[in-house]
Amino acid sequence: MKQRKNQNIHSLLGLILSLALFAACTDLSVQEIDSTIVESTEGAATGDPTELLSSAYQDLGTFTDQANIYALGVHPTDEMLPPTRGVDWGDNGVWRTLHAHTWDATHSWILNAWNQLNSRAFKCNQILASNPDAVQAAEAKFLRALYMSYVVDYWGQVPFREANEGADVDPRVMSRTEAFDFIIKDLTEALPDLPATGPSASNPTASKAAANLLLTRMYLNRAVYTASDATGPYSFDAADMNKVIEAADAITADGYALESNYFDNWTGNAASEVILSTSEGSPQNRWMMTLHYSQNPSGWNGFTTLADFYAKFEDGDQRKGSPAKADGSEFSGIGLGFLIGQQYDDDGNEVIDSRSQLPLVFTPDVPLAGAATEKGIRAIKYHPATANDYILMRYGEALMNKAEAIMRGGNSSESAVDIVNMVREARGAAPVASVGEMDMLDERGRELYWEGFRRSDQIRFGTFTMTWDEKTTTEAHRVLYPIPQQALDSNPNLEQNPGY
Repeated sequence: MKQRKNQNIHSLLGLILSLALFAACTDLSVQEIDSTIVESTEGAATGDPTELLSSAYQDLGTFTDQANIYALGVHPTDEMLPPTRGVDWGDNGVWRTLHAHTWDATHSWILNAWNQLNSRAFKCNQILASNPDAVQAAEAKFLRALYMSYVVDYWGQVPFREANEGADVDPRVMSRTEAFDFIIKDLTEALPDLPATGPSASNPTASKAAANLLLTRMYLNRAVYTASDATGPYSFDAADMNKVIEAADAITADGYALESNYFDNWTGNAASEVILSTSEGSPQNRWMMTLHYSQNPSGWNGFTTLADFYAKFEDGDQRKGSPAKADGSEFSGIGLGFLIGQQYDDDGNEVIDSRSQLPLVFTPDVPLAGAATEKGIRAIKYHPATANDYILMRYGEALMNKAEAIMRGGNSSESAVDIVNMVREARGAAPVASVGEMDMLDERGRELYWEGFRRSDQIRFGTFTMTWDEKTTTEAHRVLYPIPQQALDSNPNLEQNPGY
């Protein structure tokens, strides 16, 4: 196990407890290093806004971890499976319970994600209390909105502490609707002072496009976030969908466009889709968490996709993947997209499974527990030979959000089919004649797989509580995670979510 702590706020946050973060036996943890000094006088927490903002951007590295925030967004869905192979990836069931929808309020990834997101939101409060200039304030508001958006999505209530409140003050708690309004206010106020940076291979700071993309996410999910019952049904308002379309169009106006090569998005070559990226942490987790021990590089032999999800892709669609080049260069034996069937080394020779001593052939069938080492289709977006920054936001998502908003009643000169087919054409997929709700969900899966959005998508489309391979639980209350027990114990203003 490895322990992380945020030195800035350790003494200031009553809602954040110092905890050992439980890591998988094959974990490559994101190291959180933060030496910014914050002065505290009678409960006030202030510092140098430039240093604090730099530290806040360093904190984005937490999204590169394969556990915690990322795990909560993908493992409970129909696109990713965390099979246990012998004792590997057992980890007291933290992975299996996410996929099987059997987690409870003591789940370590739920607690870790809660602490990470809320502590980072509080740091943004510190920036705003430290006399920042207009641009710094706008960036802090964007970052605060980003972190709070995950808390709203995952838990439906948001604790909030002002920077001038002491550790003896229990954070007040915003309802989901209150938090939604707060986030929208932050983004609306930030937009005029954020730069219009345009597309770049590296976009490490907040911009108008980043704020607009977060607005598309928020308005697309407003029906979910403001529903009288978190489990639905959800009623989508055309005015909200128009906000999605407006924000997406503003991103297009900033010069963003689709990459001609889909997988260039996860290299240093991307120049037209990257809206927000970070060089903190490492994309390495994304290939290590799925590659086999016997491949080069040697991975942790972890996560796979499900056969039914893989079947959604047609041949010729770039997003399905391309085979390894195996030209003798380092890591050329690793393909892109979904890895299935016989695997090859950098020289084109069959890879032999070091455990079974048989040819390494990835197969679609894979159980959640007791899986053989070769079971399961792997997915590679960040390639070990070309990966650069970690991508947090990109233009493909903006277009998919716009297409869905049009489908849900938003007004545009383009149809949902027009947008979907524009994306499909860029990806080499055949055009479609129509787009129904499940078609849209499938297309979002094809464009955005393993990027951390599938849980939110399935909830919005009403499929999250259905069954699929290795997941039979259909409890409606699983659309929200439980408030971690230790958070409840430390803040009496929090109330446990229904069903837990």
